[in-house]
Amino acid sequence: MNPDALASLDREAYLNLATFRRSGAAVETPVWFAAHAGRLYVFTEAAAGKVKRLRANPSIRIAACSVRGRPKGAWLPGRARRVDDPATVAAAYRALRRKYGWQMWLADLFSRLAGRIEQRAILELEV
Repeated sequence: MNPDALASLDREAYLNLATFRRSGAAVETPVWFAAHAGRLYVFTEAAAGKVKRLRANPSIRIAACSVRGRPKGAWLPGRARRVDDPATVAAAYRALRRKYGWQMWLADLFSRLAGRIEQRAILELEV
């Protein structure tokens, strides 16, 4: 993705991430995301359906969206994968915290209190 398009997309608060079932049907989910080093990063629960669907089919499509998932622009095709490299995971969290500030801090706090922060996964999106 070219840097201008990436910067424009990164100004949006939500991204509609569509992953695909084995049947080919798209499942759309609004997510928080942040750009870093030419890629987009999303955090989610490791056992979430989107993570399972990505194992079977790494193809995705994305679009900027409202909090309810209504697309604001054109869909862009891409690929996604779960990131396990500690340095990349740390960089993704830094980018998310920089973008969402106190909201991300609050989400992290509640995840820690619920004992679920270790059950998160970082997804790297390449458009």
